[in-house]
Amino acid sequence: MRIATFNVNSITARLPRLLAWLESSGTDVLCIQETKCAAEQFPADALRELGYESAVHATGRWNGVALISRVGLEDVVTGLTGGPEYEGVQEPRAISATCGGVRLWSVYVPNGREVLHDHYGYKLEWFRALRDAVAEDAAGPRPFAVLGDFNVAPTDEDVFDPAVFEGLTHVTPAERAALEALRAAGLSDILPRALKYDRPYTYWDYRQLAFPKNRGMRIDLVYGNAAFAKAVKDAYVDREERKGKGASDHAPVIVDLDV
Repeated sequence: MRIATFNVNSITARLPRLLAWLESSGTDVLCIQETKCAAEQFPADALRELGYESAVHATGRWNGVALISRVGLEDVVTGLTGGPEYEGVQEPRAISATCGGVRLWSVYVPNGREVLHDHYGYKLEWFRALRDAVAEDAAGPRPFAVLGDFNVAPTDEDVFDPAVFEGLTHVTPAERAALEALRAAGLSDILPRALKYDRPYTYWDYRQLAFPKNRGMRIDLVYGNAAFAKAVKDAYVDREERKGKGASDHAPVIVDLDV
């Protein structure tokens, strides 16, 4: 089974490329973030023509997550139980389902904006709620993983130049501690740095030629429990999908499982 996670940065803007990528990549299950559309605008019909069922949690504008699968889509849960609100709203940032016997979450962790911003505190609260929500599945015997845009680079090795990010979000001790607490629930990082690339970044800003210069960050992550990790046969970043006109500023992360 081939599972992937991809922050598409607007599924409407990215749809032709996404459909072509799904056909060429052989992906069975895709966790999508930043749909930037309302649920009724999600292109379920176009995806169905390729054999994918869709589960969507989106309200329009920013945010929005989805799971699409051609190996089954069962027990769908939208939202983050016990999750915090921002400006009086619980944003659409999490969705989970069972696909081919594997339990998966697609998550879009809040950005945090600036360290002194209210959004930063919201981000840390959201991480705590996520940890509580996944703890039971993480400790269970069934293959389970949380995939998505975590908006945190796990270590200094996961950014092109730590000095550039000093004092900024995505690299602060509190954010990394929140990520470590999530791992401590029984999850491990499925994309070791040794696989495929010396620097397997997943995000590159559109500005200042960041992608050609490989000035990136690894913030799109796959955290799996022991049963999931045992089934992994390969894991890599599809850098090719970041190239060319109309690309997202993120690249897909792909995991191949033997289940």
